[in-house]
Amino acid sequence: MDKIREEKFNLLDKNNKEAELGGGQDRIDRQHKAGRKTARERITYLLDKGTFVELDKFVTHKTTDFDMDKTKFLGDGVVTGYGKIDRRLVYVFAQDFTVFGGSLSRTNADKIIKVMDMAMKMGAPVLGLNDSGGARIQEGVESLAGYADIFYRNVMSSGVIPQISAILGPCAGGAVYSPAITDFIMMVKETSYMFVTGPEVIKTVTHEEVTKEELGGAMTHNSKSGVAHLTADDDEQAMMMLRELLSFLPSNNMEDPPVKVCTDDVNRLDKTLNELVPTDPNKPYDMMDLIHSVVDQKHFFEIQPHYAQNIIVGFARMAGKPVGIVANQPAMLAGVLDIDASTKAARFVRFCDAFNIPIITLEDVPGFLPGTAQEFGGIIKHGAKLLYAFAEATVPKITLITRKAYGGAYDVMSSKHIGADVNFAYPTAEIAVMGPDGAVNIIYKGKLNEEEKAKAVKEYRDNFASPYKAAQMGYIDEIIKPEETRKKLIQALEMTQTKSKVNPAKKHGNIPL
Repeated sequence: MDKIREEKFNLLDKNNKEAELGGGQDRIDRQHKAGRKTARERITYLLDKGTFVELDKFVTHKTTDFDMDKTKFLGDGVVTGYGKIDRRLVYVFAQDFTVFGGSLSRTNADKIIKVMDMAMKMGAPVLGLNDSGGARIQEGVESLAGYADIFYRNVMSSGVIPQISAILGPCAGGAVYSPAITDFIMMVKETSYMFVTGPEVIKTVTHEEVTKEELGGAMTHNSKSGVAHLTADDDEQAMMMLRELLSFLPSNNMEDPPVKVCTDDVNRLDKTLNELVPTDPNKPYDMMDLIHSVVDQKHFFEIQPHYAQNIIVGFARMAGKPVGIVANQPAMLAGVLDIDASTKAARFVRFCDAFNIPIITLEDVPGFLPGTAQEFGGIIKHGAKLLYAFAEATVPKITLITRKAYGGAYDVMSSKHIGADVNFAYPTAEIAVMGPDGAVNIIYKGKLNEEEKAKAVKEYRDNFASPYKAAQMGYIDEIIKPEETRKKLIQALEMTQTKSKVNPAKKHGNIPL
């Protein structure tokens, strides 16, 4: 090789090594000491081995104010590119905290925008690995403009390609709004934070004292605010969970979710389900037992497991095909619908509908939660979100009523009347305006003695608190034995897999927000 050529190749090697060091070994060591991986290490865990192709590796910022032109790093604090997860194309950007604290510059934003635009053109998911101190203050409005350009693309991509955010360090100020628009947010316990204003600002303005962990830590957002959807113990586990999440999702809204070979008998019976629902209507049971029994390999990937635990949402496979499951949880608040449960389930239903994932609804709901806190908090409009989401969804919708289906909550939980394709019920199902005791009290208003009241309650229970009245009206398609649940659900899913339904043409509906 001639000398000129060798010098050019050596320069490329030198620049590559410099870019890969980010802010330098000292800062990398500090990142590791804080219990966090570097941007490049995270990408290595996330993607199939050897598939990452980096873009804009040598980009640097263009700022001259505050002597910034004297401090430049190749890559400028974000690693961007594409690769594969389970041999499927994905785009990724990972903020590098070792360079200016991962703060967003104009050129930094341009790198992220480039992969987001490419993802839309190619119809592939975008994964954002966030670890940033926020806007780069030295750049002022240019940094803010960069954020807004990213937000705009988040909105345009919504419902077209899956967008997933991992919060792997601090995420503050305007930086939180891009993850908030994406479909799922993963946080890591004890090392990741999200807040619009930090503890210091809060102390100055409201005089409240709060730690970063209490204000915006992983468990705060996964259990209290509902902002985040998943938690991991460390960066490595977070990347593995994101890989699993993507295994249920199509690459874009024009594709079907990926099918896996099913080795679990589709006709498998489970006689233990015959005993699952207690004969006492006030006795709780765990809906998870039913879910694990009917899905492939008993494997269920739950979303938001720590938030609004009176409703369960998540992904599973039935006969190898991904499904979204929405289920009341009688073991928590009797499975009642409240503000948090309604919004949690509504957003999940809309995600499934956007990405062609059939929805199975498992129903045991005594109604909406009463009380001034719920009414003043807007349970009417929040409950309407779930009603709206189910009614709007055009994917296959299968509903199974295991026990209670009372009042407006019966309508809301994917009833036949709002577009469910197949509606099953167990013999233990109670479909009525309200429970027998309450109904008799209203109908007879104290006109009965104890013996007459007991008789009236029994008559009401026999005539109304059973699935047969609804079955006679055609609102329930089939009353099934619990042991047959897996087989019946798979039959319904197979029957509806060619479903084609188009809602009326419009710009978009006005969901009650």
